[in-house]
Amino acid sequence: MRTDAGTERLLRELAPQVLGAVVRRYGHFDAAEDAVQEALLAAATQWPAQGMPERPRGWLVTVASRRLTDQLRSDEARRRREAAAAMAEPPGPVGPDAAAQDDERASGHDDTLTLLFLCCHPELTPVSQLALTLRAVGGLTTGEIARAFLVPESTMAQRISRAKQRIAATGARFAAPPAGEWAGRLRVVLHVLYLMFNEGYAATSGGETSRPELTAEAIRLTRAVRRLLPGDGEVAGLLALMVLTEARRPARCGPGGTLVPLAEQDRTRWDQELIGDGLALVTGALTTAPVGAYQIQAAIAAVHAEAATAAETDWPQILALYNLLERISPSPVVTLNRAVAVAMVHGPRPALDLLAALEADERIAGHHRLAAVRAHCHELAGDHDAAATGYAAAARTATSLPERRYLEARAAQLAATAGRARAAGTVGRP
Repeated sequence: MRTDAGTERLLRELAPQVLGAVVRRYGHFDAAEDAVQEALLAAATQWPAQGMPERPRGWLVTVASRRLTDQLRSDEARRRREAAAAMAEPPGPVGPDAAAQDDERASGHDDTLTLLFLCCHPELTPVSQLALTLRAVGGLTTGEIARAFLVPESTMAQRISRAKQRIAATGARFAAPPAGEWAGRLRVVLHVLYLMFNEGYAATSGGETSRPELTAEAIRLTRAVRRLLPGDGEVAGLLALMVLTEARRPARCGPGGTLVPLAEQDRTRWDQELIGDGLALVTGALTTAPVGAYQIQAAIAAVHAEAATAAETDWPQILALYNLLERISPSPVVTLNRAVAVAMVHGPRPALDLLAALEADERIAGHHRLAAVRAHCHELAGDHDAAATGYAAAARTATSLPERRYLEARAAQLAATAGRARAAGTVGRP
């Protein structure tokens, strides 16, 4: 029998595959998503106590199919739409168990990529496309998606609900997008995969530093997109960014799961094979395709990867890349990251001025990362009291337990340093 944690990981991995299979067979994306969620809940309750079924995916497809068909039978309007769809489609297996067997006979066929593009339907707003895909394909909770977009959870819940209703209203088929829609949907797909990877690499909530199953799925799907579009520079750039970042994972946690920041990581633990793959990808993309935001971010990751020690990092090059990134893809997060590079190149004071301007941006004002970067700049300036206060403030709003503990530890360490300085009479002198 799997542990509860093992069951949770498996369910997260299977969720988009099961949803894709059910939508492919029955349509009704909104109802199918609800049915799959019920099946996942049933599995989370039953499997740890009763044991893992022989075919977990088939079990989930069967349970979700039963839930969906029950719901369709109880809803007269949906039953009429189902009958109309059945007349237009070739006949197939009719029962939920037959649907599950049909899915199993598909030799492990994975509908996740098709599901990904369905969620990016052009009838949805860009924000709704992103939110729905992160929910259906990424398996993120509404709260996690809300934090990624810097909006309240209730706002995001409404967006996701409206997106599912809109998908249902369009009558969208479960199939690859038509040729004319590829470019528009691709931009959203890449953004979704980017956010999915970020949530996996640096979990925004809970007690784990990262969620490897989420980063692995994001990388797998990005590789699948690249196989479809091998000449697209931004697809290659995103994949390069992912693998270069993933290469650092072994050094990101210390004993007991403590968070280790980039500057303090043991770089001998970085995955050199992944770094080699990432460097080749970003080099090829930058030399053969128009430069885009993902390629620039991959180039920044490559500069970090090529530095044998933190002291050898080429910060002027990183700052130049952030300057370019902010011109072509401005956002408060890009400005926040650029402030770190400014502090490393020009000192903390110009960086603090840059951060002060972000306080007026409601998308990031009050976010723990803004407080943490400001505290870091105060630390570089030697103002340990302000740094301790800033790290403590960041800790209070951080939703990731490992990150909160790290920030609390930094606050305590710097408060102690400031106290020793006051005791020695080295603070407050003219």
